[in-house]
Amino acid sequence: MGRISCVKTESYQFETLKQAVALHFERLGVQIPPEAHVVLKPNLIMRADPQRAATTHPLLVEAVAAHLRELGVRRITLADSPGGLYTPGLLKALYETTGMAAAAQKWGVTLNLDCSSRTLRVEQGTLCREFELITPIAQADYVINLCKLKTHCMTTLSCGVKNLFGCVPGLLKPQLHYRFPDGEQFAQMLLDLSLLVRPGLTVVDGVVGMEGDGPTGGSPRQVGCTLAAAGADLYALDLAAAAVLGLEPRQVPTLQAAIARGLCPAGAQLVEVAGDPLPHIQDFRLPATKLLDFTGNIPGPLAAVVRALRPWLTPHPRVRPADCIGCGRCAQSCPMHTISMEAGKAVIHPKDCIHCFCCHEMCPQRAIDIKTSPIFRFMSRG
Repeated sequence: MGRISCVKTESYQFETLKQAVALHFERLGVQIPPEAHVVLKPNLIMRADPQRAATTHPLLVEAVAAHLRELGVRRITLADSPGGLYTPGLLKALYETTGMAAAAQKWGVTLNLDCSSRTLRVEQGTLCREFELITPIAQADYVINLCKLKTHCMTTLSCGVKNLFGCVPGLLKPQLHYRFPDGEQFAQMLLDLSLLVRPGLTVVDGVVGMEGDGPTGGSPRQVGCTLAAAGADLYALDLAAAAVLGLEPRQVPTLQAAIARGLCPAGAQLVEVAGDPLPHIQDFRLPATKLLDFTGNIPGPLAAVVRALRPWLTPHPRVRPADCIGCGRCAQSCPMHTISMEAGKAVIHPKDCIHCFCCHEMCPQRAIDIKTSPIFRFMSRG
């Protein structure tokens, strides 16, 4: 049985969010010593305005920082590593665009510009026994995981566990995609990482989430809540967040793996929810990559044909040349190096593509689409 807190939170108003954060801390019995070095780990996947709903909203960060100041915490650092290059200059631009620079200045939060990393071992790891972590996370006394509620083209759900992938330095992420191209293996790796980072508190920005081709190419969708869990209840929190979006655990690889490892309950009905009841959003759109899941709902003979044709029907990324600005972010993030820049445009060579969709995720122009077979779009309507 896991325990989480839910607060109905329908708008990004500072006082509303501050009250929600205080309720989460109280219900979960969170206590942080004033002398602790607390690191806030938001989702800053790319340079995007908060209204796009790809990143953690800066007012939630402000609300958490304000509450920490009331608790007497003196050292607060904000740190994340988006995909691609990890440099002080790029971090400064990221903080500015996402609204984190203004939030940090208001509450005296230090914005991390240290782009070094540390190698740490995780004794409970089943697939990975060590990770390279960004230095602030590696040296933190207490990590607060501030994730955004989103769909994800590879992992279906981006929430507490997936947000911790930002603790791995920029261009080391493609290496992990290369090592673990299979979705189930990638999920196991993420669980190992979560057991190393061990956030003391996880807070979900579910005021406005992202549906469709998340984590960056989807659309904002009102959800109207914030969720939180302390310590190891992180996995129960993801389970509850999936239920809010209408997802079953079998649809989310990290939840399947967490249940198999005994890290979280087998179903959302087993999670104790303190506070407001969980909302349940109808028809939350999944990524195009997940249309393949409909093979489990069609007659056996046809399903067998579809499975045989899967290599030809698998969703794949495709560049829209008219919208490509030639920035090269997709090529930098591709673990298989299947993307080249030709005549100032990105060209994807599909032969070695592992369908991790990092290119789609990291494109600042949203110029990379996920193309699916018409058969799955037809079945999704049925």
